[in-house]
Amino acid sequence: MKLSVRLSTTLRAMVPGYQAATGLEMEMPNSATAKDLAEKLGLPLSEIKIVMLNGRRADLDARLKDGDRVGYFPAVGGG
Repeated sequence: MKLSVRLSTTLRAMVPGYQAATGLEMEMPNSATAKDLAEKLGLPLSEIKIVMLNGRRADLDARLKDGDRVGYFPAVGGG
């Protein structure tokens, strides 16, 4: 299945060749979860604080479907 992936801030530097303007198009097996995708990208799971699936918050164990849009976000701080 084909997925569209977007990474936020510090996670972008962890994926070689990631372009913020376009994100990534990935192929994954039909039984894949958001966790499986993060692992394939080489993202440390401990760095992912929010997963967005088609614009809605999801868990790492969420099952993905063909055409899904997946976003990963690290912890954010502010002042």
